[in-house]
Amino acid sequence: MNVKKWGLIGLSAAALLVGCHSLNDLTPDAGQPLTTGAARAAAVSLSEGFEVGSSSPKTAYDVSPTGSASGDNVTLNSGSWNLYDALIGNLSGDLKAGSWSGRIRNTGKITMLFDVTSGISTVSLKHGTYSGDAASQWGLFYSTNSGSSWTQSGASVTTGSSIQTQTFTLNVSGSVRLEIRKLSGGSSRINIDDIVINDNSGTSTGGGGTVVTGKKFLFDASHYENAGSADWQIDADGTESVPSYQGGTTVETKAQRTPTPSYTGITASTSETYWKGGISAWAVELVKKGELVESLPVGASITYGNTANPQDLANYDVYVVVEPNRLFSSAEKTAIMNFVNNGGGLMMVADHTAATTAGADANGYNPSDRDGDGYDSPRVWNDLMSNNGINNSKPFGFVVDYVDISEKPTTKVYTGSNASAQKVLNGAAGTASKLAFYNGTTATLYASNNSNVQGLFWRSSSTLNGSTGVMALLSTYGSGRVVFVGDSSPADDGTGDTNDNLFNGWSGDQPSGYTSHPALHLNASLWLAKAQ
Repeated sequence: MNVKKWGLIGLSAAALLVGCHSLNDLTPDAGQPLTTGAARAAAVSLSEGFEVGSSSPKTAYDVSPTGSASGDNVTLNSGSWNLYDALIGNLSGDLKAGSWSGRIRNTGKITMLFDVTSGISTVSLKHGTYSGDAASQWGLFYSTNSGSSWTQSGASVTTGSSIQTQTFTLNVSGSVRLEIRKLSGGSSRINIDDIVINDNSGTSTGGGGTVVTGKKFLFDASHYENAGSADWQIDADGTESVPSYQGGTTVETKAQRTPTPSYTGITASTSETYWKGGISAWAVELVKKGELVESLPVGASITYGNTANPQDLANYDVYVVVEPNRLFSSAEKTAIMNFVNNGGGLMMVADHTAATTAGADANGYNPSDRDGDGYDSPRVWNDLMSNNGINNSKPFGFVVDYVDISEKPTTKVYTGSNASAQKVLNGAAGTASKLAFYNGTTATLYASNNSNVQGLFWRSSSTLNGSTGVMALLSTYGSGRVVFVGDSSPADDGTGDTNDNLFNGWSGDQPSGYTSHPALHLNASLWLAKAQ
């Protein structure tokens, strides 16, 4: 890593800050993938999650009389919508991805009262049957003449008892608006949530493969990823006091759940500085590919299967954690393991360390315990994999090493026939052929514990395809997927908290400028989400 990645030498009150800088970013969606050739860079042009705050602007199905022909117009985050025989609910019976969702009965409908002007390539939305009701059918309709006439997209969809995602391919240009109609089921109710529209710009990216859009990524910011001179956040608009390795606290930028400005303003030419965070480039590029991103802010809960938690891991496809500085609690570890086992993707990024966190070892290796609690990210990850109460025997098939290495860069990259590895190394975001570490750590593989573990990059001094000195890897567990990268510097875009010493390892710093860090992280993200 670089100057942001420091450690302690000794335990004296006058502890010395040592710089490590070397040189000046659920179950697959139903429906079709976005393209069948090169991945289209279709940006999210509109999303609506019905998150209306503390109270609903539409609590009854219609203004009196019930079932009136006109319905009610409601202003939501995305614009003005008409809800006929529909409302916005948050009862325990409402299936929802957050706190609220749309609820429709009889032959009600939810209609956009405005157009998206860049066309529509795909639409994804979540749906399900209101708890205890019989299944119903619904359909997605679109209009290219401001609502004068409507065309149904694809076949009608039958709701189930659990929330599911349905994706429609429209490939319609010009001005378009949408309508969701309940088609059968009588008084049985259905829920609709997380409507995501991707534009039909038709531009392409480098790299091959297909990309399924509308996947949801949750970037953790709840385990002091902003401690010290680190800033592993996709966006941060406030401040908070964070424990310091020197004792006391420092004032650091604080992430919020929803990045601002809205990701609906991101286009193919938007700069990563649109958001303020050390890993904003990663998140902005995911949005450009049609995916959705959120942060898990400090104080939020990590759960799996808790419908009362709007940020429950079950609501996301991928959980991204870059250099956590605090141990996960027992309940959090259970949630993470169950999330992966049931199909979720886990992105694990670590940092350099030493044999102990009490100071440099005999080789001068330094820990990266930024908040001074005795644990740094390698120890946090090893604790997850050895003390989770579900599978404590190297469940993902590797252990993080307690070392501090630099590689600038390595070209020892996997070239075999493993299909998953090829998607991560040669996927929709391009080819990842080199990887530079600025003080990071490695992993040791244990295929006897999980035969699906696969190295991606090795140290220059290590054996290609060997089990030691592994800088990046992938694995599977249950029906879920895992990617590990041993250094946070390759994800660092050089911007974020102006009080931190950040360096561009993402695309601009030398020698990482001639490596392929964006391709590795973005391909890994899409693979984890089962989006390519």
